[in-house]
Amino acid sequence: MHLFCHDNPETLTVETAVVEARPGKVVLAQSPFYPGGGGQLADRGVLNWSGGETRVTGFEYADGRLWHVLATQDELSSTVEVAVDPAFRRTMRQLHTGTHILNALVFQAFDGALVTGVQMYEDGSARMDFDVPGADNDRLRALEGPINDVIAQDIAVNLAYVPMTEAQSEHGLIRSRSVAPPPTPDGKIRIVEIVGLDRQACGGTHLASTGASPPVRILKIDNKGRHNRRVRIALTDAKRL
Repeated sequence: MHLFCHDNPETLTVETAVVEARPGKVVLAQSPFYPGGGGQLADRGVLNWSGGETRVTGFEYADGRLWHVLATQDELSSTVEVAVDPAFRRTMRQLHTGTHILNALVFQAFDGALVTGVQMYEDGSARMDFDVPGADNDRLRALEGPINDVIAQDIAVNLAYVPMTEAQSEHGLIRSRSVAPPPTPDGKIRIVEIVGLDRQACGGTHLASTGASPPVRILKIDNKGRHNRRVRIALTDAKRL
């Protein structure tokens, strides 16, 4: 799908029309919010109108429309201003870019190992599960240095759309065993490229270049079954560190 935040990643505040409203939720003509998905948490932020302000607490899809769930039961009309929490968006962009770097290095080092699960957390940490049977966990831990080398090189992160059929036919472009971003109405899928390192399908928010991230630490590696390795990472300026 095409989201406003995909095409306008630096625009965090938008004045927009209310398309439809019910008590405590609203559909907007434009929205800068990322509604969550693929292991990335949804954006946080506020909605302002002439009569007040309320927090946006979540998102719901119904009949092809994205409903913004509000902290109050106001039923809004006319024009509103919506604003994404910039600090939270920045953390998610940094963390999601870091997971792509880890993903790329594991894919290269472990014979095309696929992701079996991912979850990012508000404290600036994340976990990624990989199908790497028999992997030496010390080899996984040793990827911390290469991850931070990629960050330090400040490599550009580019975005593009390719036909779904092309994405399905190119080995490694769809990197997860279980999920891929939904296609756009014209049958294309969004590709995130860390130039010279990695290309993969993804619908989340990312940095414009790797150097905008702080260094990343590998916190822990867990064995989750015979095939699965869970790698826990965190941004070095995360609240938990």
